[in-house]
Amino acid sequence: MQYDVAIIGAGIVGLATAYQLTEKQPGLRVAVVDKAAGVAQHQTGNNSGVIHSGIYYTPGGSKALNCARGYRYLLDFARAHGIPHDVCGKVIVATRPDEVPRLEKILKTGQANGLDGIRMISREECREIEPHVSAIKAIWVPQSGIISYRAVAEKYMELAQNREGEALLGHKVLDIDLQPGQGTVVTDKGDITCRLVINCAGLYSDKIAQLTMPEIDLQILPFRGEYYELRPEKRYLVNNLIYPVPNPNFPFLGVHFTRMIGGGIEAGPNAVLAFRREGYSRYDFDPAELWETLSYPGFQQIARKYWRDGLNELYRSYSKSAFVRALQHLIPEITTADLVRGGAGVRAMACGPDGTLIDDFLFLEKPGVINVCNAPSPAATASLAIGETVAGKALSHLNLN
Repeated sequence: MQYDVAIIGAGIVGLATAYQLTEKQPGLRVAVVDKAAGVAQHQTGNNSGVIHSGIYYTPGGSKALNCARGYRYLLDFARAHGIPHDVCGKVIVATRPDEVPRLEKILKTGQANGLDGIRMISREECREIEPHVSAIKAIWVPQSGIISYRAVAEKYMELAQNREGEALLGHKVLDIDLQPGQGTVVTDKGDITCRLVINCAGLYSDKIAQLTMPEIDLQILPFRGEYYELRPEKRYLVNNLIYPVPNPNFPFLGVHFTRMIGGGIEAGPNAVLAFRREGYSRYDFDPAELWETLSYPGFQQIARKYWRDGLNELYRSYSKSAFVRALQHLIPEITTADLVRGGAGVRAMACGPDGTLIDDFLFLEKPGVINVCNAPSPAATASLAIGETVAGKALSHLNLN
């Protein structure tokens, strides 16, 4: 199996990279390698499908710029290929006076990022958009929307395959051997030779990176986000997207309500440490992976810093009534009986040994390999922009641009 480029990881970033490479360089032999039997099986296929506007990100930063560019690319792509989506808008809701200054700061950030039409709205205006929300003030964000990222990822793969790309699914990567001018990706189904390896392995991106750059000192921490779903007879309580003002002392957005493009309303997610990297249930447990997380100095620093918030999140994981109380800050009418347990996703968070959470896209390169070691939210929205960036780096490695 000989290729120009082998991309490890059939999530949305790896597939967007394959799509961009095959579009920019027709005839390039590209393989997408993944241990799973299908594409978008992990982070991509288990998120809530929100099209992010970029309102939260530091102006001028990589996340803000990639989100803005990727947002435009994504909507153009969805329209061109008939992928269902809805730019429905969202409200970010302050329910207490102490949240209003943070809400105002978010508004200024969004305006600095060039979001037209975002504005502060009153309680009454918020009620016109989401009649059941409790708010003293809110931000209206017309750019936010919903889509199926699994459908987007599948279309990326289909189009790449139409241009000589290939999907090598069910191939677990065991090792990578880099030699001048050639790399060998060793899998349990045989060796794959290529001129360039691109690592987009998501929850295992650190493990794959360390096969070629053992000096890398970061670790992926898996955080599970669990969802409930509103019963059909209660879906009238939510029109589109309802978010709280984020807690500035915790690196997650907080539980919120999301209308899904395929129907239904999700409520969540919380954020709890997963007991294995692909642990989608409270009962998924891998002793070796859990010990690896708990013994990592960076995680221990985070645990010391966020232990109160972490315990609250864990409590909500096991207590439905506690989860409901968090949701009632947004919609007081919600009751325990209105919700049924839904799915879950696992978010890959890259962490340094000093406990620093790497909150931006991280690319580490050497001859023969590009490692995408961190692609946090809004990576799905920004996937075509990230894929374009990685494809550009790849063509430089191959001396094709």
